[in-house]
Amino acid sequence: MSETLHTTDAAASDADLLTQTAIAVRAAGSALRERFGEVVRYQTREDLMRALAANDDTALDILRPRLTGLRPDAGWVEDELDGGALPPGEWWVVDPAEGNINHLHALPEWAVTATLVRDNQPVLTAVHLPLTGETYTALTGAGAHLDGRPLHVSRTADLGLSIVATSQARPDEDEQVVRRVGSSITSMLLDALVVRTAVPATLHLTNVAAGRIDAFWQFAGARADLLPGALLVTEAGGRISDARGRPWTPQSESLLAAAPGIHAQAVATLSR
Repeated sequence: MSETLHTTDAAASDADLLTQTAIAVRAAGSALRERFGEVVRYQTREDLMRALAANDDTALDILRPRLTGLRPDAGWVEDELDGGALPPGEWWVVDPAEGNINHLHALPEWAVTATLVRDNQPVLTAVHLPLTGETYTALTGAGAHLDGRPLHVSRTADLGLSIVATSQARPDEDEQVVRRVGSSITSMLLDALVVRTAVPATLHLTNVAAGRIDAFWQFAGARADLLPGALLVTEAGGRISDARGRPWTPQSESLLAAAPGIHAQAVATLSR
């Protein structure tokens, strides 16, 4: 398939939109890959913010015109720390450099994501990992895929044999949330086989969708780091809820994504 992006009208099917969205995130990822390799040094918070913004702008210069061309009337969300419900209609929820801080530190865990949300429901998503060349996609009702291959979550039924993961929602998090994160890690260390802790959330969620790890949880969070993975996990047959097992929405205070066989066990552990 040609990597040339063709503008489509509003009548284009969601499957076509997903194809074109995947092309857009791959193009943005290529631009970020060219900037990757050396550790970016910074001495102040201002230096850090400028470096993060430079990566974001590099990807957005590609993503914004391409995705806007696909859906001219859709709104646009690019602040990865925004949360809560969106107004009615269609919105592009974009994280131009998911795991941006890792990119600056020459660590490999980063991605480019774009998700189309319709009336507060994610419809399609594309997550591209430029260093591996992998592209994860999901379309509501049509499954989740990795480079065209169907994904399915783990079939494990024993939390004690499971690899689980969590992530830091944002810098300068509320102290109560930080303490809750710490206590949840302790509980999982007692109940699960292995506990992984790292950012960004999206990459853990892609691993849940691919069956590589068995569960992921996070307290607090934002649309851009949870919506893509939530759709991928759901379409790969996983369970999505909050940490207490209640239905998850972008307004929820926590998220749990798990293989169905250990979902209830993970809820019990996180609820202690």
